[in-house]
Amino acid sequence: MKRFAFYFLGLFLSLGLLSSCEDVEKLTQFNLDYNTTVTIPSTFGVQVPFDVSTPAINTSSTSTFESNDTRKDLIEEIQLTEMTLTINSPSGADFSFLESIEVFISADSLGETRIAYQDSVDVAAGESLSLTTTGVDLQEYIKADEFSLRINAVTDEAISQDHELNIYTKFFVDAELFGI
Repeated sequence: MKRFAFYFLGLFLSLGLLSSCEDVEKLTQFNLDYNTTVTIPSTFGVQVPFDVSTPAINTSSTSTFESNDTRKDLIEEIQLTEMTLTINSPSGADFSFLESIEVFISADSLGETRIAYQDSVDVAAGESLSLTTTGVDLQEYIKADEFSLRINAVTDEAISQDHELNIYTKFFVDAELFGI
């Protein structure tokens, strides 16, 4: 009977430790949200590819990491989990003018990496478009002081007015808890 009690106690303690480890790991996981705007110029043709880049986006990563009890050197992985484009103007516009779109990230001394895309934009997409993310580790880009995004898209209809877009990005950060 004593043996059974010791086994039961050991099992109970093991389960408690595993649960605690998961709770501790959640302390070092958080999201970073960024918003930026970009203007797509009016076009004069169909099936016309275009590129447009955002201004540099300040990451404030050092202070953000500190406020989440971690540091740049303790980051294990950063992935883009969500990217949503929303048309700010003109009012009533939608994404039906796009055939396809892909978004790339770049930073000083780092090459460009594709981070999100939509190979076939639905004609009923509306004024908001959620892109598929690539799941690539982006920690070096977010650790940099700033990064830029470049949109490469193909139109399937002409637009007669410039379109101002808001680009919302959500990055999931997984870090070590002060080296543990």
